Amino acid sequence: MTDATGAEPDAMAVSVDDAVGRILELCTRDIETVILDGPSGAGKSTLANALVLAWPGALSLVRMDNVYPGWGGLAAGSRHVHDALLEPRQRSVPSRWQRHDWASGKAAEWHSVPANHSLLLEGCGALSRRNASLATVRIWLDADDEERKRRALARDGGGFDAHWDEWQEQFERFVDAEDPVSRADVRLRLP
Repeated sequence: MTDATGAEPDAMAVSVDDAVGRILELCTRDIETVILDGPSGAGKSTLANALVLAWPGALSLVRMDNVYPGWGGLAAGSRHVHDALLEPRQRSVPSRWQRHDWASGKAAEWHSVPANHSLLLEGCGALSRRNASLATVRIWLDADDEERKRRALARDGGGFDAHWDEWQEQFERFVDAEDPVSRADVRLRLP
């Protein structure tokens, strides 16, 4: 049995500090590529911020929110980070990503990710089939559906309200097509 986003009920309920500890235990390489995915409002940004503070070395954080080319761009954002960031990184060539300017609705500047830094890719749609194979650690984070929606809408001060249904439908299609939950090394649930 799964919830509306496909999360398995065996996702471990943990505090942010416990989640950081569990994730760091999985990291055994000098340079990691970590993907953190889950539905909107699950706490991914909060967990990512905590991981950045606790990371033992150099870590580059890339947030999918900065990549999506608009509200209908979840799949395009996932493809972009595969093609420009993760796949080149796997081949040990310069990797980068292009920021989307939400105000203008246009592509903006490119950002490089140093090869000698670990990478944390955080956001909805990050853990696709293609992307999962290029990560060293894969995390699925979930939360109660009502709580997720409350947090997501409160966080964006009304900017997300008109797009919630569109985004949620897009995300559910992604989950159905890509099955990110089964690709995760660890499944967590924040309160």
